Amino acid sequence: MRRLREDIQTIKKNDPSVKSTPEILLTYPGFYAIIFHRLAHGLYQRNRFLSGRMIANFSRFLTGIEIHPGATIGQRLFIDHGMGIVIGETASIGDDVVIFHGVTLGGTGKDKGKRHPTIGNDVLLSAHVQVLGPITIGNHTKIGASAVVLESIPSHSTAVGIPAKVVRINNEKV
Repeated sequence: MRRLREDIQTIKKNDPSVKSTPEILLTYPGFYAIIFHRLAHGLYQRNRFLSGRMIANFSRFLTGIEIHPGATIGQRLFIDHGMGIVIGETASIGDDVVIFHGVTLGGTGKDKGKRHPTIGNDVLLSAHVQVLGPITIGNHTKIGASAVVLESIPSHSTAVGIPAKVVRINNEKV
């Protein structure tokens, strides 16, 4: 119950359009996606791969958010809107991350083992960002809308563009 309360508070903190807790409980796709992921991930960790995938697929059908049950997600993830988000099997997401619609944490098709990105703590992934491959997005980093990130981004940075380039580090222009 503590985690559910924390999830609700995270949504209220990050989404000024939310008017009430019942609104979150009854209509918020990011909330459902995270709850279903926890269940699917727990099964996946116990080698119940098919059961985990079935729950993940049901969640995708219900929410439009695809999270592989093998993905590791930290606390207080906020998914805004959510439609079209894809999070791959070996992706790892830290605490206090904000993800907007259309984001992909995917592979390149060339890697073995760890194929998906690692996202640090307190990271903002704007709409339609594509983070591809076994790279790392550092803590306290912002990635601008529609960026395609193919190389690791250091902590305390802002990156934009296709391919993404760091334009700020520690709030100073690069």
